[in-house]
Amino acid sequence: MSTTNLPQLQAPSHCDLAVVGGGIVGLAVARELVRCHPRASVCVLEREAAIGTHQTGHNSGVIHAGVYYAPGSLKARLCVAGARELYAYCEERGIAVEACGKLIVATGAGELDRLEELERRGRANGVPGLRRIDAREIETLEPHARGIAALHSPGTGIVDFGAVARAYARDVVEAGGSVVTGCAVEAVREHGGALRFTHSHGATEAGHAIFCAGAWADRLAVAAGADPDPRIVPFRGAYLRLVPERRQLVRALIYPVPDPSLPFLGVHLTRHIDGDVLIGPTALLAGARDAYALSRVRREDLLDTLVWPGSWRMFRSRWRAGLTELGHATLRSTLVRAAARYVPELRAQDVEPAASFAGVRAQALGRNGRLVDDFVFSATPRALHVRNAPSPAATSSLAIGRYVVGEAERGFGL
Repeated sequence: MSTTNLPQLQAPSHCDLAVVGGGIVGLAVARELVRCHPRASVCVLEREAAIGTHQTGHNSGVIHAGVYYAPGSLKARLCVAGARELYAYCEERGIAVEACGKLIVATGAGELDRLEELERRGRANGVPGLRRIDAREIETLEPHARGIAALHSPGTGIVDFGAVARAYARDVVEAGGSVVTGCAVEAVREHGGALRFTHSHGATEAGHAIFCAGAWADRLAVAAGADPDPRIVPFRGAYLRLVPERRQLVRALIYPVPDPSLPFLGVHLTRHIDGDVLIGPTALLAGARDAYALSRVRREDLLDTLVWPGSWRMFRSRWRAGLTELGHATLRSTLVRAAARYVPELRAQDVEPAASFAGVRAQALGRNGRLVDDFVFSATPRALHVRNAPSPAATSSLAIGRYVVGEAERGFGL
């Protein structure tokens, strides 16, 4: 089932449970709802003409193993469980998937303490097969990579998350739920013991709702009565692509040791399930929540970022990182140079733009200027809101669906 051959439905006037957002998280939640509550009418309302058109369809396709995340955090718990379940799901559904493995490479002695901390986190999180390797073993696994030490995560893999989302949508429809596209929710209010959604198809009343709206999560949460903190601030991630004759430089996935103070993983080299090898991403503050083209600016989105007190606190504390990212975004040579630290043979002539892979990260930013790193959920009367679900949300989607439905059952008395 492709994104374009879902039955073209009108939104129902009534349903028991509405899920707002047809990305991979919203569809995983809807799938879990129809499995756990087969007698309830479940409807997904998606603003775009097709499912999975935003973060689901614009990412590097990596199935993360759970190395990076603070032990005990939701990210750690849901990523490790979600990855295991996702591999099994893809095998069952015949979706192309590969546990190709990943190296996190330290190129200097100053990175060894951070690498050791990542190893500690990964072991605490139960990441399967994680091991520390030396320079010789790095070259055995990735002959063109160089470093003084690395972590090897054999359970990290690659998949087309768009294909996974389409399979989730099929599960929802086959279980009796509905997925309605081209249905942008414009307003929501409590009405007569239900939630009334005004949208581009008219209106729908739902007994309860779960909002999985990605880049628009904060707006819909506030419309339903939630606190405006945190706010979504969009960051655009762009990539370069290795030209076909140089793809042999990378066998699988090669990552740097990340800055622990930021929720971004740094410039890395990623083999896609279709054979492409990407370099990136950048992390540039974007002028729109759907700024897949750098030139796209939406006045409302830009104003939302600029009037938020947390934005200015972030600018003051992260300006050096911002300048680095600006260089990566504007000069191809700086992005290549960053990746060449651990793949020294890489040259500017080995790459070309990969415009189709640009993505926008819907990053939650607190009023205090803190970039929110963990998954965040909030509740309003009759609704549950997924407020922050960046990477590894796609990896964790089945586990997130189970977690969110459990929270909804407790909150709604289902």
